[in-house]
Amino acid sequence: MITPRKAADRFHSQIGWLDSWHTFSFADHYHPDWLGFSALRVINDDTVAPGQGFGAHPHRDMEIVTYVLSGGVQHQDSSGGGGVIRPGDVQRMSAGSGVVHSEFNASREEPVHFLQIWIVPDTRGLPPRYEQKHFAPAERRGKFRLLASKGGRDGSVDIHQDAYVWGALLDGDEKISFELKPSRKAWLHVARGSLQLNGIELGAGDGAAIADERLLQLSGGRDAEVLVFDLP
Repeated sequence: MITPRKAADRFHSQIGWLDSWHTFSFADHYHPDWLGFSALRVINDDTVAPGQGFGAHPHRDMEIVTYVLSGGVQHQDSSGGGGVIRPGDVQRMSAGSGVVHSEFNASREEPVHFLQIWIVPDTRGLPPRYEQKHFAPAERRGKFRLLASKGGRDGSVDIHQDAYVWGALLDGDEKISFELKPSRKAWLHVARGSLQLNGIELGAGDGAAIADERLLQLSGGRDAEVLVFDLP
């Protein structure tokens, strides 16, 4: 079964320098039907004005993945992690027993557009960790590339959960497929562009909850950038 969640149906926050769309319940937005999906807790689609950002604030017991679509995010945290995250980069911060971090637009001239993703860890109270890796477009063009996984398989970033985050770029006649193992679920998020998932048209910001499906077929991409979360 595939249940689409359209971009316009997401929760929306706007506070001047921040324009944010929340796939799941977040901050002041709450709905009992949208508390997350399996271990996936947050997909926030954020656009931050030049020179602005989130000041130092705490987190604990959450795997936080940042995925930049345009511009750059300047990150700093109390575990010693820091740097600028740009398109093609995947950054993972394991908040564990507690971490304080800040995220600002690295530019004073251009906005930054990025996804912040939270995954509930399978173990609480672990030491905080930070990791950042780059995945070139050629690694994702017309195929899936593993971006995050438990144990950091195949050069992906390492997360504390039996979950796999895959990324792909799809355009024109390119067609790709993804096979889910029995009892696994998936969430698909279209980060940009549009495509068809098993014949269902999805555009930028759209998502889809997937359960009791074995084969996902992606086609009809128009400058599409997509993430698939393979979940327990």
